[in-house]
Amino acid sequence: MAAFKTLDDLTDIAGKRVLVRVDLNVPVTDGKVSDTTRIERVAPTIHELSEKGAKVILLAHFGRPKGEPVADMSLSLIAPAVEEVLDQSVAFASDCIGAPAADAIAKMNNGDVLLLENTRFHKGEEKNTPEFTAELAKNGDIYVNDAFSAAHRAHASTEGLAHHLPAYAGRTMQAELEALEKGLGQPARPVVAIVGGAKVSTKIDLLMNLVKKVDALVIGGGMANTFLAANGTNVGKSLCEHDLADTAKQIMLEAATAGCAIVLPSDGVVAREFKAGAENETVDISAIPADAMVLDVGPKSVEAVNAWISRAATLVWNGPLGAFEIAPFDKATVAAARHAADRTREGKLVSVAGGGDTVSALNHAGVADDFTYVSTAGGAFLEWMEGKELPGVAVLSRTA
Repeated sequence: MAAFKTLDDLTDIAGKRVLVRVDLNVPVTDGKVSDTTRIERVAPTIHELSEKGAKVILLAHFGRPKGEPVADMSLSLIAPAVEEVLDQSVAFASDCIGAPAADAIAKMNNGDVLLLENTRFHKGEEKNTPEFTAELAKNGDIYVNDAFSAAHRAHASTEGLAHHLPAYAGRTMQAELEALEKGLGQPARPVVAIVGGAKVSTKIDLLMNLVKKVDALVIGGGMANTFLAANGTNVGKSLCEHDLADTAKQIMLEAATAGCAIVLPSDGVVAREFKAGAENETVDISAIPADAMVLDVGPKSVEAVNAWISRAATLVWNGPLGAFEIAPFDKATVAAARHAADRTREGKLVSVAGGGDTVSALNHAGVADDFTYVSTAGGAFLEWMEGKELPGVAVLSRTA
């Protein structure tokens, strides 16, 4: 991974205006933030800059207002939660550029924190226009990007500002990049990847990239059915993209050429209806009833997955092995997650996981805190796994 500057490279910043791109795109229910995880992730960077006497100016987006002010997408709704997590006062400016921003910044004392209004209220944000980026840059002396989850977007506040101001990675961005480097950049081998989820169609690029980089690829969830069907298995009424059989075969061919083992289920838990507590049975994968659907992998498959996890030095995980949201079809995902957590705690495994369903599954298994790193970034994490360059990361490297 190319070098990038971090907060360790920032000295004598007392009184400096530091523009910090953070991810405050958090869930809100009945006007209140219902999950503060993303705010908690950026708190260390904000605290560190504040304690060093910087004037900390937060840039963020919220929702998809499409370049126009939208009342229920105002960051003023998020400000109280930011104050609560930081345990310090946070001022708010009604715009991220112009007089409202300039006036609020002029009132700041060293160590103060100011949240500017939603950057996406301006069309120039997502278009990364020179004019809008220059207006943002007027508000700061230094730029810190601590929003890896938005790093796959070449927006003004995620990429453009690094061309105008000295640019640094915040602590969350730094931790994410270092974890990802351990996951696929320069990993300890053997490397095992677990990829689950509903459809192959959403993860073709991901699978094509992984088979060239890992020693074994475990495929679970609904997408496993597409691979099984491509191999001639009758998957009954299971979720399956039969039209992607050739794609599945091509991925398996690429894996064989690269020396990557493809690990598919050997047994499955089947049911006639998709609901919690549905009557179910475990069958060999070659004996799926025509009127049933596979909703989880079976115990033999879990043994095989756990054997690979035991053999691995590095594990990269995206997507559950089954329909973990409803019992009893969560057993395989929970069992594999807990085994990976045990190996990680023992110091025998570097485990990196990410993606919304994956985070939920690990929380469900009670092991999210035991993995080496769990990314809360959705699209950015997936694009990194696909081997794509992330504009918000690349620009930090180029300005290092």
